[in-house]
Amino acid sequence: MKHYFFLGLFFIFSACSFNKLFLQPTKLSPSTKKIRLAIESDTSYVYFDSTSFFQPVFLSKKNDTIQTSYKITSFSFKSLSGNILNGWLLQSRTVKQSATLLHLHGNAGFLLSQYQAMIPLLDLGFQAFVIDYSGFGFSEGKATRKNVLIDVNSMLSYVKTRSEIKNLPLVIYGQSLGGHLSAVVAAQREADIDALVIEGAFSSHKDIAAVGAKFLGRIFVKEQYSALKSIPKFHKPVLIIHSKEDEVIPIKLGKKLFDAANQPKVFYEITGAHIQGTDLYADSIASKIKLMIGLK
Repeated sequence: MKHYFFLGLFFIFSACSFNKLFLQPTKLSPSTKKIRLAIESDTSYVYFDSTSFFQPVFLSKKNDTIQTSYKITSFSFKSLSGNILNGWLLQSRTVKQSATLLHLHGNAGFLLSQYQAMIPLLDLGFQAFVIDYSGFGFSEGKATRKNVLIDVNSMLSYVKTRSEIKNLPLVIYGQSLGGHLSAVVAAQREADIDALVIEGAFSSHKDIAAVGAKFLGRIFVKEQYSALKSIPKFHKPVLIIHSKEDEVIPIKLGKKLFDAANQPKVFYEITGAHIQGTDLYADSIASKIKLMIGLK
């Protein structure tokens, strides 16, 4: 009897451990005012104005404001999860926006460590809305797989109310865990978006768990929702980007998603580390997205 009791505990704790691997947020206190950034040999800071939805201001080590080529407008909204979420609207200071991206970031960090993936696309005609899911950064609540899916659906509903997107194509761009989420939301909200971009994503929770833990991953991980099951329900243009050198999420999982997607679809195989597509191939990615949504 004792043997079965401890075996049962092993299964319970192993299941909990596996499922916690999917979300590893950096949580900030609402009282956080400044964060130090080490950038190569220099140092700068980000000051957060808590009176303006935690609006970020970039400062040099001499406390001078750093002027970036883009502007950030911080905002907040209430998710159907019940949590107030923090987000940023990213726009070029010099180039007119011709399309809007909803960026869904990965499973770790928070906006400050994730938003730069969209910066190379801003001067190519895109604006980007980025948010922190529940339990990330300044966003309220707990980071759970249930909450993040609710949050992304709420984000889409909120963004649809913003005047900045009027008459512009709207594209979901998900990376890593956000790429997995993007397929699920795209299938649920096809009428609200024009195209889907997925970079460096896994096909299902069980598939990525099995990469490291083999059959145990499939046994212990709860699926809840699956990009692989969702993407065949989406019937608008799809671009899947994946590096053949990705050591975090194998390219075979990206190809598995691609095989399940409907036409029109494009698989863009790149090189480089996990979700470095916009850093290394911004021009090509921008061109492919514009082609999908009928822009020159």
